[in-house]
Amino acid sequence: MPALKKIALTITSAALLSGFVLSPAAAADKDKSDDKQPKPPSTMSSLGGEQLGKAGTQVNLGPGAPVLPKKLSGRSWIVADAESGDVLAAHNSHWRLPPASTLKMLFADTVLPALQPTTLAHKVTENELSGVGEGSSLVGIKEDHTYTVHDLWLGVFLRSGNDAVHVLSEMYGGVQKTVDAMQAHAEELQALDTVVVSPDGYDAPRQVSSAYDLTLIARSGMQKKDFREYAATASADFPGEKKKGKKRESFEISNTNRLITGDIGVDPYQGIAGVKNGYTTHAGNTFTGVAERNGRVLLVTVMNPSAEESHAVYKEAAHLLDWGFAASGKVAPVGQLVPPRSLDTGTGIGGKGATPAAGAVQGPGGQAKATHASASNGSSGVGTALAIIGGLLVVLAAAVFLVNRRWPIAGRTRGTESDAVTAETKDAEETEADEGAGKAAKNGEDGKSGEDGKGGKDETEGAGATASAAPTDKS
Repeated sequence: MPALKKIALTITSAALLSGFVLSPAAAADKDKSDDKQPKPPSTMSSLGGEQLGKAGTQVNLGPGAPVLPKKLSGRSWIVADAESGDVLAAHNSHWRLPPASTLKMLFADTVLPALQPTTLAHKVTENELSGVGEGSSLVGIKEDHTYTVHDLWLGVFLRSGNDAVHVLSEMYGGVQKTVDAMQAHAEELQALDTVVVSPDGYDAPRQVSSAYDLTLIARSGMQKKDFREYAATASADFPGEKKKGKKRESFEISNTNRLITGDIGVDPYQGIAGVKNGYTTHAGNTFTGVAERNGRVLLVTVMNPSAEESHAVYKEAAHLLDWGFAASGKVAPVGQLVPPRSLDTGTGIGGKGATPAAGAVQGPGGQAKATHASASNGSSGVGTALAIIGGLLVVLAAAVFLVNRRWPIAGRTRGTESDAVTAETKDAEETEADEGAGKAAKNGEDGKSGEDGKGGKDETEGAGATASAAPTDKS
């Protein structure tokens, strides 16, 4: 055999052999990688239905129903009808996992009704900020500066500011009292997978929730007018630093919920109306959202997707919402969102037809009445203002409303808020009166953005500040 042919045959044989040898090795490496992924517990709660207690994906497809989206990588997720409480599909929905800042929904649902009016002004002390965890996402609150409760809630909902959470917690009676109240409220909502340790969702030992619980919490929060308006606001002016001899300037803050504001690689979701996103080192990315389409309102929660792509948590949530709207009426529910304990009719059907929960706005004769966050001029995002009251959905007027692209909304300008401040807080009123210049304060733009470790920016991108130059947790 000629030498050249021998050489060619040798090369070909070596190539084929390497394929047979290396391919199983590569497969084995992939198996090892999959083995490293945490597995759901063998036993999980079956609250809401037996299927919800099973590991893996649960869906009951009927004739003509679309298949679930491919490549869903969340450790846990759920998509449910907000009105009926029907769970359309779920994946490890009772798996107890770190919630990150989605826990702020429970904080707001617990504390917001108690701190009224939102025009109340408060001067921040050093002690109120001392408990903020290292690496926290911050809105940029300064000690010895005055803010209204309204300002602080904007900091919570838009910038996920742990500094705002701690100030509001102190106003409520202290961090521990707030944590205890949140735990009690979770139990009232039958969010029984949830253990509260920190009010802001900052990583803490034993602090967990589940996709099922976070969806219950969001459903409860969306009953409240203020909650709905804050959750749907895209951007707002936030009070900056007060410098001697100068007017107090403000800087713009934007909602970190990318399905509201959009970002590179992710568009605002049509019909979105909130609710909350989160990220910490241990929780990964988490998200709970609510959206309306053709009169139907769905809730979705995704926890800790493993996909490497940017903004995976938002993309997977959007895919699940798309599927849910397409599948409505074509799938049998795999379970139900249960009602609060105080409203439980004993039917186990998600509280359908139950009376309004405490704090819900009612019209004449006790009929549930929803109000909405009005859009400002120049609004381009589409959303809905809705109330979900004891399983009864109320959507106002034409059913679809614009997301609040800018705060203040109609009828809630800073001027009217300042007028409502009492004489006891007149010094605070004078401090706040010069807000609204529209210029970005330097202290509000020098914060360091974090990364979620997967090529996507976490919720602190563009935040007013961070608690550490090298943050490890951003909740």
